[in-house]
Amino acid sequence: MKKTMKINIWSDVRCPFCYIGKRKFEKALALFSKKDEIEVIWRSFELDPDLETRPGENTVEHIARVKGISSKQAEQMHEQVTEIARKVGLDFDFENAVVANSFNAHRLIQLAKLHGLGNAIEEELFKAHFTRGENIDDGNVLLRLGLTVGIPEKEVRDMLSGDGFSQAVKQDEQEAYSIGVSGVPFFVFDNKYAVSGAQSPEVFLQALQQSWNNFEQRPEMIPVEEGPSCSPESDCG
Repeated sequence: MKKTMKINIWSDVRCPFCYIGKRKFEKALALFSKKDEIEVIWRSFELDPDLETRPGENTVEHIARVKGISSKQAEQMHEQVTEIARKVGLDFDFENAVVANSFNAHRLIQLAKLHGLGNAIEEELFKAHFTRGENIDDGNVLLRLGLTVGIPEKEVRDMLSGDGFSQAVKQDEQEAYSIGVSGVPFFVFDNKYAVSGAQSPEVFLQALQQSWNNFEQRPEMIPVEEGPSCSPESDCG
């Protein structure tokens, strides 16, 4: 059986830099000669566990309200992020992005991982939130997205009707705090190298190569330089 190197990625589907970081990492992975021997594991991290879902409020209005700034200032902040996203092929629409708590979305991610569909559901949730303006805390939306990637309907409905996978989400977050994660995205390569933020593909490729070269060893985790990210303090979604 082929041995794979694991890469754990802590992320929140409300975090724009997590989606941007995903694209940049994917570009690096596509260039990596051992890409078929890499296992990517998506981990849960809520930027604001207490966030109230507000279907009638978009993210521009939300940022203006919580940060106490003008709508114009909030628009300018989001325009900058939108331009960064555009450079990696992503189309962000903050004016239509619904303010939504991400806990149930994270529970769906945990379910998807059991079927090897973690990456697929991450992509669908990011796209739903940032591009299509869908409410990622709405059960009907989550059901449709789950079915889109191939999760059995009964399993999604059972998850949504109870508290399934809640503990898995909390365990991911506890592990993140235990290793010092304060913002996302946060990438850990083979439990050795850490990359914080939406770094360039070149930084990700370097981390891939370094961690692969030492795949059989277990030194302490070595942080790499930090890039743009979202933290509970800054939010940004």
